[in-house]
Amino acid sequence: MVRAALSVPVAEGLSLDGSAVSLWGSDRHGGADAVVDLGAAYMRQIGGWRLSAEGRYHLFPGSSGQGYGEIGAGAGFLIGPASIDINGNYAPRQSAVGGDNLYLSASASAGVPGTPLTVSARIGRSSGNARDPLRAARLRPDGAYWDYGIGVDYLKGRWSAGVRYADSSIDTSRTRHAGATLIGRLGFSL
Repeated sequence: MVRAALSVPVAEGLSLDGSAVSLWGSDRHGGADAVVDLGAAYMRQIGGWRLSAEGRYHLFPGSSGQGYGEIGAGAGFLIGPASIDINGNYAPRQSAVGGDNLYLSASASAGVPGTPLTVSARIGRSSGNARDPLRAARLRPDGAYWDYGIGVDYLKGRWSAGVRYADSSIDTSRTRHAGATLIGRLGFSL
């Protein structure tokens, strides 16, 4: 997978964002070779709290009728080198996702003192109404499910690297893109 992202600040706390990720003929998304996410995000720091809101549209070039929009909000709190966050994203009823989808998550991360390492953990739950079960399987391949993961990231100047373990409660015997995964990444920020 190859990913590129760009965020442009337009006012205090407000940014316009875009990213593209390679999919290489994804069956789940109508054979699309990529997903392009476009949106706006607002973030405000109030004391130790970080509050955020966003709106985003997911486009799937090369595949018709697959795009869908969602809104999200989150809150995070800093405790020394640690951060605890809760987030929610909601895709209202749309034909491209066969109904609606609600994704709630909680995560925590902490810098390891005296090192450029950060450890993190997260858990999430996806649920919603399925008016068209075949299309709803794009976001919920096995109906409502839990996902979870842990990771370690290394940051040095503009370079970053990380490794993550991710898994879910999705039944691997009925779904092709499910099961435990180890994900490595390497990044450079401008």
